[in-house]
Amino acid sequence: MKHLLTLCLLILCFSQAASADNREREQLKRSIIKIYTTAAAPDYFNPWALLNAQQLSGSGAVIKGQQILTNAHVIANGSFIQVQRHGDAQKFRARVKFVSHDADLALLTVDDESFFEDTRPLALGELPDLQEEVTVYGYPIGGKSLSITRGVLSRVEHQYYAHAESYLMAGQIDAAINPGNSGGPVISDGRIVGVAMQTNHSKGAENLGYFVPPSVINHVLEDAKDGVHQGFPEFGAVTQSLESPAMKAAAGLTEDQEGALVVRVFEDSPAAQVLEPGDVLLQVDGFDIAADRTIEWRENQRTNYHYAVDKYHVGDKLPVRIARAGEILDAEITLEATPPSRSLVQGEKFDQRPRYYIYGGVVFVPLNMNLIKRWGSNWHSKAPIEYLYARNQWSSPDQHELVVALKVLPAPVNLGYHDWKNWIIESVNGEKIQDFQQFAQLMEASQQGFVELKDSAGYRMVLDSSAAGEQQPFILQTYQIPERHSQGLFSTLAEREAPEELGQVQ
Repeated sequence: MKHLLTLCLLILCFSQAASADNREREQLKRSIIKIYTTAAAPDYFNPWALLNAQQLSGSGAVIKGQQILTNAHVIANGSFIQVQRHGDAQKFRARVKFVSHDADLALLTVDDESFFEDTRPLALGELPDLQEEVTVYGYPIGGKSLSITRGVLSRVEHQYYAHAESYLMAGQIDAAINPGNSGGPVISDGRIVGVAMQTNHSKGAENLGYFVPPSVINHVLEDAKDGVHQGFPEFGAVTQSLESPAMKAAAGLTEDQEGALVVRVFEDSPAAQVLEPGDVLLQVDGFDIAADRTIEWRENQRTNYHYAVDKYHVGDKLPVRIARAGEILDAEITLEATPPSRSLVQGEKFDQRPRYYIYGGVVFVPLNMNLIKRWGSNWHSKAPIEYLYARNQWSSPDQHELVVALKVLPAPVNLGYHDWKNWIIESVNGEKIQDFQQFAQLMEASQQGFVELKDSAGYRMVLDSSAAGEQQPFILQTYQIPERHSQGLFSTLAEREAPEELGQVQ
């Protein structure tokens, strides 16, 4: 009888524990959100128009402050967003509260507070050790029910984020991350330890998914506190590895010293006050830098030294140690916001209208990754070679943006140029172009009878100023173009620095 009673008690305890676990799992599921986005991206081939709207879906998780954490690419260029809880049929209108495209993270909220009833904010946890199991929650395309997959954390290091081509820390797992899973939480011990963001489609890769790790999530949440996006600060210098013994000796290092060789310092960055080309970066934030430019961020785990920089925020002071001509120097770099681009080709932008300018039926635009990617997923091989080459050119104070004559809208004023397209121009009436804003102002201010455009090889396009002005209304009407230039192109500096947004419906 005594043994029977003991057995019954054990069964009861086990049953209660199982019931508690089930309640915990169901409560967690209520915090996993399905996101519906209607997105209409700008058409960079016709910059005054939008592409056809697309219906997209993704996943998210409720966190503190009545916020939903998800991927930026889930809601990019979104005009209408709805969210739905697990097990509910009702959809609620949502709006974007904060977005970091570099980190591929966004925070949504729902003004109807009843949405958050019976949901528990999920807390952030620490990144698990390698080979530990994690669980990915989300709503992959093809069904409305919640999907739960398990995988093992196999690698943590810097990766290129596909959304905005940023280079940040990422976790790798062997669980499949399918379209619709994006933005779903990676869970360990009931806490969020990542946000699923992309998969590896390389030949031979199977079930390799990547997620945004806690270090990046926490940085974005801290940045979001004041609602002003500052992003990850810029280091301001370009380095290369010092794995060559000859190069190491030429740099003045001893055999037991390692570091990264500084090859370029941007003159308008705070690093220019501390670093010089030829310096060797030995330490960043107390982390020793190896010859391959990595640091040991966790025991026996290495990643790019920018991990140490990415922990800081704009305005923080970053401690560095350098070797210069055999002398060891300690200094601090006051970090500033990353500029729009250090390349002559600006990175891909979202939630903004394209800039354009039409003169004499010629459509002019700045060269950026939005335009290049308009050639589709194979843009690496299909986009004009001049565009691709320009991606590897650094900007300078004299030239920090390229201007393209994208195409010609045939009209009498532009006879002889009807087949000209994708032409990078260098000067207007002999004056070198610095950026798109200055180019448009040069065109508007021209008092000459003809406007002469020239490229770096000396080829020219000449347009009659008077005819261009007279035929402009006819050209716009013929090709059904609402305005001859993008809104805000000739506004004040303050307005120019805040590009027009796509106008998401709240």
